[in-house]
Amino acid sequence: MKPSVILYKALPDDLLQRLQEHFTVHQVANLSPQTVEQNAAIFAEAEGLLGSNENVDAALLEKMPKLRATSTISVGYDNFDVDALTARKILLMHTPTVLTETVADTLMALVLSTARRVVEVAERVKAGEWTASIGPDWYGTDVHHKTLGIVGMGRIGMALAQRAHFGFNMPILYNARRHHKEAEERFNARYCDLDTLLQESDFVCLILPLTDETHHLFGAEQFAKMKSSAIFINAGRGPVVDENALIAALQKGEIHAAGLDVFEQEPLSVDSPLLSMANVVA
Repeated sequence: MKPSVILYKALPDDLLQRLQEHFTVHQVANLSPQTVEQNAAIFAEAEGLLGSNENVDAALLEKMPKLRATSTISVGYDNFDVDALTARKILLMHTPTVLTETVADTLMALVLSTARRVVEVAERVKAGEWTASIGPDWYGTDVHHKTLGIVGMGRIGMALAQRAHFGFNMPILYNARRHHKEAEERFNARYCDLDTLLQESDFVCLILPLTDETHHLFGAEQFAKMKSSAIFINAGRGPVVDENALIAALQKGEIHAAGLDVFEQEPLSVDSPLLSMANVVA
């Protein structure tokens, strides 16, 4: 008899078929209390749990006494109660390398689209506002040879630095828990403290996991230290940034623009001020 696995994220047909060759797969829409209650017998017998973007906490684990392993299709695992998993000797797996190049591409796209005002200008053209030769208010700013500050020089930070250094001749500053010799040798990256990075960078790219130490690491104090012409990019975890402080910094002109791949609350509320700001790409 095959072990029972609960899948709470849709997979491509070929991957699902491979999974079904080894396991009895039960697919559910999410891990909400209602879903767990409606499928109580399945959760009680499951030995494996696979998916992403759902909380796996002690309350859920109480409903899964036979669970042996859980895997998240993501780099981060801040939505897992690691202490509860450890206490129950349940293996937690993640995919730290699967999205490295993809996220670095997204970061570079955010850098370019915010600097060159791609989204804003495209919307203005589609709205019929291009009626004469464009003026300075449409120009945006250059990316090449501008200083890029990377907060968090891990795999994704390295991939971003490669694109910025070789593709756009950008000087690289970085802040991390330790010096990164490879980044310094390959990209001439310069390690510096966070305050220096904020003060000297034209683009500040945040690529940090969410931990107790990084929660709201970026707030009003940090944005106030950035250049008024600087652009802030976040593709790490939303709660690393105090979103209200970011909104205030954008509204007051303390920073020039922001490109955001993550948010403090996801999905982003439809009434968030970020959605109505011309200088935000989200």
